[in-house]
Amino acid sequence: MLQQILHYSLHLLFPGLIAWVFFREHWKKAWLIMIATMLVDLDHLLASPIYSPNRCSINFHILHSYYAMGIYVVLLYFKKVRVISVGLLFHMLTDFIDCLFMK
Repeated sequence: MLQQILHYSLHLLFPGLIAWVFFREHWKKAWLIMIATMLVDLDHLLASPIYSPNRCSINFHILHSYYAMGIYVVLLYFKKVRVISVGLLFHMLTDFIDCLFMK
C-alpha cells in the first residue's frame, strides 16, 4: 500500500512542486505538461502481460529504456522541450523507486 501511495504521489503531486520551484512563471502549464508525460506509459501496452506487479519498468519497456533516458537527458539542453524532459526524467526516477521496492 505504501508503494502505491508513494508511486502515485510522485507521479501526480511532486511534478507540481517541481513546476512551482523551477518553472514558477508558468508553473500550472509546466505541471500539466509533466502530468502529460505519463503518456510514456503507453509502451506498457506492448508488453505481455500489460501489467505485472513484480516487473521493473526500467529498461524493460522501450520508452523506459536507458537509450530513451539518454534522449530525455539530451532534451534538457533545448529550452522548448525542457519541461517535457524534466517530466520524463522524473517519471523514470519514480518508476526506478518502484523497482527498489521489488528487491
